[in-house]
Amino acid sequence: MATSRVDSERAHASLHVDKPMDTARIEQAVRMILEAIGEDPDREGLVDTPARVARMYQEIFSGLHRDPQEELSARFHVEHGEIVLVRDIPFYSMCEHHLLPFFGTAHVAYLPHNNVVTGLSKLARLVDVVAKKPQVQERMTNEIADALSEALQAEGVLVVIDAEHLCMSMRGIRKPGSRTTTIAARGKYDEDARLREEVLHLIRLGV
Repeated sequence: MATSRVDSERAHASLHVDKPMDTARIEQAVRMILEAIGEDPDREGLVDTPARVARMYQEIFSGLHRDPQEELSARFHVEHGEIVLVRDIPFYSMCEHHLLPFFGTAHVAYLPHNNVVTGLSKLARLVDVVAKKPQVQERMTNEIADALSEALQAEGVLVVIDAEHLCMSMRGIRKPGSRTTTIAARGKYDEDARLREEVLHLIRLGV
């Protein structure tokens, strides 16, 4: 794991201090956008849109000021030292380049250290928290892998994300159905291609 990448991710996270969203400014900005595109923000169908968007942003960007490792605070010992894999975790996120959604599934695997595991639902919560902020898929994949690796001191971590980006589907190149796959490996899954391929094989098989 390159130190420069870890430092970059931590620096990105440190830019966000814990503060409430300014919903009034969001509403004002949405109203200005509606006016700028030539719409009437006071017509019946749009009069409540700025407030709706502000409430939506509170929800879909709710991971912005949260530490993803906090989702993994529940840890316990079990007699299990083999792979833990949760497949097909659905997620929705917002591309920070165009503020359009990208969405798909995440597959999260780790190899416990000293039989320390976390709850299976916590892996889904981890994906959810990391997704709920302006993102790019590559960084999202790394943030999930780093949080899991650091919180559990796992022997190995492998995260695979497969997603469709609306910035490719509905604008620009306009290629609906195109999928993007990103992989982040840590520890033994980064060092040993055979172990990594075993996990990828399980993901492909769906077993």
